[in-house]
Amino acid sequence: MKPVPKYLLVAFQGEQMCFVHVLLNALDMHSRGLEVRIIMEGMATQLVTILGYDSHAFAALYNEVKAKGLVEGVCRACATRTGAVESTEAQGLAFLSDISGHPSLARYLQNGWTVLTF
Repeated sequence: MKPVPKYLLVAFQGEQMCFVHVLLNALDMHSRGLEVRIIMEGMATQLVTILGYDSHAFAALYNEVKAKGLVEGVCRACATRTGAVESTEAQGLAFLSDISGHPSLARYLQNGWTVLTF
């Protein structure tokens, strides 16, 4: 049996219109039976706070992605710099900090993941 492809979507940009494409692609990939996870890095970590409000236009989409377990985690160092630590904790998202407070992409590459950056 052929292994299921694995994709890691790493969001660096804090721009909401960019991040909505990360959410949409994650849901699309998941619905097609692909293994997919999202890591929030850089300025994208600030979106944890912004999208955490139910009144936000993309909140339902963001919450659907979280409910399906598609968020691998949030960069601890960057969340600290963008003030998103409290929101990350409140939403029950994992902090990733393998290398100097940032997630290690090498770990995913060594385990067969294809890394896509946004």
